[in-house]
Amino acid sequence: MPFEKTHIPGLIVFQPKLFTDSRGYFLESYNKRAFKDEGINCDFVQDNISKSSYGVLRGLHYQLNPYAQAKLVRVLSGQVLDVVVDIRKGSPTFGESFSVVLDSQKQNQLLIPRGFAHGFVVLTPEAEFFYKCDNYYAKESEGGIIYNDKDLSIDWKVDPADLILSEKDVKLPNFKNAINNFEYDA
Repeated sequence: MPFEKTHIPGLIVFQPKLFTDSRGYFLESYNKRAFKDEGINCDFVQDNISKSSYGVLRGLHYQLNPYAQAKLVRVLSGQVLDVVVDIRKGSPTFGESFSVVLDSQKQNQLLIPRGFAHGFVVLTPEAEFFYKCDNYYAKESEGGIIYNDKDLSIDWKVDPADLILSEKDVKLPNFKNAINNFEYDA
């Protein structure tokens, strides 16, 4: 199972082996032993799925400690631009963003450690997005950063006029004012 480390410590793109034939395809989307062999020791406890249409932007979200979540994310149908921001104080990449197109045809995934703000925008008419989380959702620990923060300069690859956001997401603070209790642990 190929794991590709990114320039941001702890952030890993995972490309499972896809077996195809005339009947369709088969893939192993998660194998605890294979992840452990790569030094990834997440104990996933909750799975979530969202369905969204073109231009829907969800994010940038995170949960504060002690309810922080590591996530393994993928797209079940369609394509999204998946974006994370390193919000771990003391990290060599603090405040840097990383983006990748997650595609149901490629079946690529992104492992997002605790200490990252996460969001995505739908690039196809519809997309189903799958989150595997290592901690339970806790509303009281929600945190977030406004998607269009000038300091982060994230290119969402969708015309701003076509973006669809929740009322909550358009009211999120900028990066400098976001509540954050994450520390980098080399």
